Amino acid sequence: MAAATVDSAISRYLDHLVVERGSAVNTVASYRRDLARYRTFLAERGIGEMAGVQENDVRDFLVALRRGDPERGVPGLADSSVARTLVAARGFHKFCAAEGLTPTDVAHSVRPPKAARRLPKSLPVADVLAILDAAGAGTGPRSLRDAALVELLYSCGARISEVTSLDIDDLDLEHRAVILRGKGGKERLVPVGGPAIAAIEAYLVRGRPALVKKATPAVFLNARGGRLSRQSAWQVLVDAAERAGVDKEVSPHTLRHSFATHLLDGGADVRVVQELLGHSSVTTTQVYTLVTVNTMREVYATAHPRAR
Repeated sequence: MAAATVDSAISRYLDHLVVERGSAVNTVASYRRDLARYRTFLAERGIGEMAGVQENDVRDFLVALRRGDPERGVPGLADSSVARTLVAARGFHKFCAAEGLTPTDVAHSVRPPKAARRLPKSLPVADVLAILDAAGAGTGPRSLRDAALVELLYSCGARISEVTSLDIDDLDLEHRAVILRGKGGKERLVPVGGPAIAAIEAYLVRGRPALVKKATPAVFLNARGGRLSRQSAWQVLVDAAERAGVDKEVSPHTLRHSFATHLLDGGADVRVVQELLGHSSVTTTQVYTLVTVNTMREVYATAHPRAR
């Protein structure tokens, strides 16, 4: 069997993530970027075949990520980014060993740095309400779309990718619920508050038909009639925050953290919030507890500021 090159091994691993693991598009794109960085590092060391990669190369890669390249003006990465990139490299080497592309997993003993734990940032309820009002303050189909988009983000604590990937069939307006597809393609049914339902209905009746150019299942559309991108949806939220006069840094993840914080402040059980957010566990050491959809709906209705 011919020696595996670094390029061919990376291609096989990325194919494995897509075909066999069913990894999300964004996950594969992230791994592709991280492994491209790793490929460049190895190439600069004159290593083009997997047989030439040793444990010290992986360790030196970690050091290089943290140090950056001062001579070229390239800053080092934060520990969280270093850890993410090393996860990609470790997964890659584990795959190569399992597939017989290398005799051993040379990255097995290399551990990522422990990132400092940061408390998630959230906004006061008043700031969120101001952003929601600002999102729907304009006129025309795009204003209706923006209002529905931002209301849904906060109402469900959804990730931006979960909302932009929504199709019409994922909405159950009669039962005030929506199907969200999270990381790894996992689906969850999440209740939707009254203001968000009203905003979505207004958009579907008076906004979306004006944006449609050809048949599409996408809920949120851009001015050309295609599915709204994550970047464009992000900008909708940023613009609404600016119009609302909220001078804090606002992102879809900020709204997601605010959703969770406001629910917990309202008395919601942490396990219910865990389910609503689509997290697999409360902590890595706690046993995961299933919560029925009915229980989630009841807690949501009493705890979320925009449930009614």
